[in-house]
Amino acid sequence: MSDEGLPQTGSGYRKGPVLLRGGQIPQQTTDARLLDTAESADWVHSDPWRVMRIQSEFVEGFGALAEVGPAVSVFGSARTKPDHPDYATAERVGRRLVEEGYAVITGGGPGVMEAANKGANDAGGLSIGLGIELPFEQGVNEHVNLGVNFRYFFTRKTMFVKYAQGFVVLPGGFGTFDELFEALTLVQTHKVTEFPVALVGSDYWGGLLDWARDVVLPRGMIGEHDLELVHLCDDADEAVEYVCERGAELAAEEIAAVRETAADVTAAAEASPPAR
Repeated sequence: MSDEGLPQTGSGYRKGPVLLRGGQIPQQTTDARLLDTAESADWVHSDPWRVMRIQSEFVEGFGALAEVGPAVSVFGSARTKPDHPDYATAERVGRRLVEEGYAVITGGGPGVMEAANKGANDAGGLSIGLGIELPFEQGVNEHVNLGVNFRYFFTRKTMFVKYAQGFVVLPGGFGTFDELFEALTLVQTHKVTEFPVALVGSDYWGGLLDWARDVVLPRGMIGEHDLELVHLCDDADEAVEYVCERGAELAAEEIAAVRETAADVTAAAEASPPAR
């Protein structure tokens, strides 16, 4: 039977793109289930309904961030205290990015995120916070002037990447590692155009890069070029300068590549014989 309960040729019950056979074939059609007022409300917690929530998060995020202009995402620990040197560094990063014409995107929480948002907001720039629903973290910090809250990490991470021209990563924990390696993986696999990534704190990140160079690279798990995807530094100004300068270089390379491709297409068209 079809999804409307009508006879059909072939084997199995077709429900849109899904093919059901045997015990998977439902006893009611979709319309019957829709109009059944006695059915429980459990369906609102099912995976198909979650797809709608996920879709709405993408729509809301894209709508809120579509016109932010050039931006840089700043990652780092939510546990960093205001009296820690990393807090001051992150605040300086936020301020300097605004001075260079960038909006600042963070996870919207406390610690390093709060500091970067504070620096951006105090400098009169656009301070963006992409919050996440967690049981143990506070809401979006008070220095955010454009905030979006998400239920799902993967939706939120899409926004970090889609609207950023670069990344500045300060010391952080598993969440920071996740965001860093997500960005690096997208660049390494050419899923996105390359963008600059600055790691701030050689005492914190140096061991990780040494391990990648001395252990991961010799085993052939990464290439030599992959180690060049990040820039290690200890200074907020150097991090911002690198992101700005490297970002401009990459943008120029992309424009040159597009022009070269267009020229090749034009040359090929001119060289081909005219159609009869």
